[in-house]
Amino acid sequence: MSNVDWQGKHVTVAGLGVSGIPAARALHERGALVTVVNDGDDERSRAQAAELEALGITVRLGDGDTLPESTELVVTAPGWKPGKPLFQAAAEADVPVWGDVELAWRLRGPDAAPWLAVTGTNGKTTTVRMLASILEAAGLRTAAVGNIGVSLLDAVLGEETYDVLAVELSSYQLHWAPSLRADSAAVLNLAPDHLDWHGSMDAYAADKGRVYEGNRVACVYNAQDPATEDLVREADVEEGCRAIGFTLGTPGPSQLGVVDGILVDRAFVANRQKQAQELAQVEDVNPSAPHNIANALAAAALARAFGVQPSAVRDGLRAFRPDAHRIEHVADVAGVTYIDDSKATNTHAAEASLAAYDPIVWIAGGLAKGATFDALVTGAAKRLRGVVLMGADRALIREALARHAPEVPVVDLERTDTGAMSRAVREAARLARPGDTVLLAPACASMDMFVNYNKRGEAFADAVRELADESG
Repeated sequence: MSNVDWQGKHVTVAGLGVSGIPAARALHERGALVTVVNDGDDERSRAQAAELEALGITVRLGDGDTLPESTELVVTAPGWKPGKPLFQAAAEADVPVWGDVELAWRLRGPDAAPWLAVTGTNGKTTTVRMLASILEAAGLRTAAVGNIGVSLLDAVLGEETYDVLAVELSSYQLHWAPSLRADSAAVLNLAPDHLDWHGSMDAYAADKGRVYEGNRVACVYNAQDPATEDLVREADVEEGCRAIGFTLGTPGPSQLGVVDGILVDRAFVANRQKQAQELAQVEDVNPSAPHNIANALAAAALARAFGVQPSAVRDGLRAFRPDAHRIEHVADVAGVTYIDDSKATNTHAAEASLAAYDPIVWIAGGLAKGATFDALVTGAAKRLRGVVLMGADRALIREALARHAPEVPVVDLERTDTGAMSRAVREAARLARPGDTVLLAPACASMDMFVNYNKRGEAFADAVRELADESG
């Protein structure tokens, strides 16, 4: 269906929302007969449905499981699980299923900008935004798009033209994108996440690995995470595509790494056996926590694969400012530093955050999503001054602490009201000493107590500022 004649084609769009509505509109504009199906039937869904129905698009609310008759293609929102009856019915009827990324890829024009794609369990958004900053510093017309909040459909179908796109892709999106072929791509890391959606770690890794399929220039992998290199080995790429590693240590040939506080390139140089090109100082990376330096190296590798000069890597990293709630410095109060990493919603992200500070009073807890915490606690135990636990699954962390860090004082907060975060910050302040870091790195999702991780981070920042005001 690459060069599809959409006129009169029966397409079912699964899900209203960020991806479903643009997909329905784009297909309708091309003459497709579009039916949108949606599980929910609430006030918001009805309002969205009314807007689409005014255009002539059919919408079925409250039934996302039944495949409409005559369907020739399903375009799904990325979050819909593969096991849904709708997709089983599509498979039985030999009807293909695409995600919004696949649709965007298929609808690109003949002169479309190449994609530099990034996936991984953690660090995707930061790396893509770093990459876009580097590309902009090189004078290229670009945008950070995909799972980052800017619709890929809007990017490929809009009036603005680009030289290259920096694309964040989730495992969900990659699962439904069989024909995507990036110019170069990176898998930053792999750790258990979303296993309830994918069914197993192997299936999750395989979906992440799809990002390497058909790469033309470079497959960028994490040399300190062998699972990412395994995915490169398994990928079917174009002739001449190179495997490029990044490491926080001294790089070997065809790698980027760190030498004496300098980010260096031994991949895109004339003589990679003997030469290394300086790209930037560690201090140019904001913040310069180890996992963020790894993000910067991955972004630099993708940019260098696209032909960007070293000076643009340096300038782009210097210009980059991280999003809120990602190892964000909130304030120093009474000699204690308060860091908001509410975005650390799984154990892998929290592990990276905990590795960046010492000693730490750790605020953690929320929805565990099936995670276990023994390895996380074991690795962080020596850095912990104390721990404040909150949220639905806090007992899992408390039990891991009892097993692996029994000497660390723990405050277990049962309350889940709006004042719980303020209490958590005050308990952390009580445990902390001058020179310590109070770190919100929950290792859990937020939806048990907060709308999202942003609201959780805002509650933490508000509580810290309140503490600062009282301290004078």
